[in-house]
Amino acid sequence: MIIVMESSAGKEQVDHVVTLLREMGLKEHVIQGSERTVVAAIGDDRAKDKDALENAPGVEKVMPVLAPYKMASREVKTQRTVVALGGTLGGTVGGKKIAMIAGPCSVEDRNKLIEVAHMVKEAGATALRGGAFKPRTSPYAFQGLGEKGLQMLAEARDRTGLAVVTEVMAVEQVPLVAKYADVLQVGARNMQNYNLLWAVGDQQRPVLLKRGLSATLEEFMLAAEYIISRGNPNVMLCERGIRTFEGYCRNTLPLAIVPEIHRISHLPIVVDPSQGTGHAHLVPDMCKAAIAAGADGLIVEVHNDPEHALTDGAQSITPKMLESTMAILRKIAAAVDREM
Repeated sequence: MIIVMESSAGKEQVDHVVTLLREMGLKEHVIQGSERTVVAAIGDDRAKDKDALENAPGVEKVMPVLAPYKMASREVKTQRTVVALGGTLGGTVGGKKIAMIAGPCSVEDRNKLIEVAHMVKEAGATALRGGAFKPRTSPYAFQGLGEKGLQMLAEARDRTGLAVVTEVMAVEQVPLVAKYADVLQVGARNMQNYNLLWAVGDQQRPVLLKRGLSATLEEFMLAAEYIISRGNPNVMLCERGIRTFEGYCRNTLPLAIVPEIHRISHLPIVVDPSQGTGHAHLVPDMCKAAIAAGADGLIVEVHNDPEHALTDGAQSITPKMLESTMAILRKIAAAVDREM
């Protein structure tokens, strides 16, 4: 349930509602809006007596939340969430400006990474992606450079001002990755790793949560709920394609999820056309389609030598392709009253 406070309610009255919720064995989440404050009750409130809340000073009304995902629902927060990416360029996800997150699938080499970072920044990116830890299907495939790769990403940020977005794969990695990265990425294979979701929820770093390979929309939203319920509201959803029977692309990129997310949730949504298609020649067109559908950001794999990339070269575009694509994306963004 959510408790909507009167517009004149002060801190003392909000604190009183919080005390009542704790006495009921519930956890509170206070949302300060532009006009009024809303207090969301987290936990099983079905058997709770709501009369005390309804009669509390400063309370306008008590409303049930029908969606199983409480904190991620638009029933709790009608204003769109805007997440600051970090870095010195001031990039955000969720506002009028559409974010471009670009870089190699894996951090392979210091010089190559810094070169690509400068190139994607020049093309218009505000954040640099790159994997220091890589979840690979084969145990014999390149697994990433670990902390050495994180150090390279941090250096690239220092040289360019780009925010760093990189994946964390395990609970024990969270403090290390948070030390170097601006945004913690939870990959598709870990979308339902609930211990990991709790761990990134305990951090104050923004989280980019990728949809699982076979996850439903509701499962996706509940995974986001795990993070928010721990006190971290800075969650960005990421559609990276789902596994279907189709064979002409690596995954099927269901862009209908973008307007649906906007309908049911206040969280921003980013689209990954690189993972979503698996083929570099499809990436520019799917970027265009994602912007037209309302995506708040794009995350794209960019490599200056895709033929020799250690991971996912087939779906990586070149910096030159990114530059030409960005020119078209700016026009599409303007047509839907957005900016790139």
